[in-house]
Amino acid sequence: MVQMYSILGRQVGSHYLAMGVLSALFGGAYVGLSGPSKAKAATQTPPINASSPDEENFIKCAEPLPILSRRPVLTTPQTGTS
Repeated sequence: MVQMYSILGRQVGSHYLAMGVLSALFGGAYVGLSGPSKAKAATQTPPINASSPDEENFIKCAEPLPILSRRPVLTTPQTGTS
């Protein structure tokens, strides 16, 4: 037997309410996290001004170096006198 709730004058089963809540939750998360459409996100790269074909190939194929992140050093203030 299913628990029934009266919503807007109609009897609605608890399993329908659960499916509605989960659909709204995951549907909203999908729409919110999907981001902008790909047509708007199209970007162009600047022209490559290379003096030779080898330099142009190097610029196209070279990967940027990863930025090394350093955690800040946290120091505690020295209190009291010794």
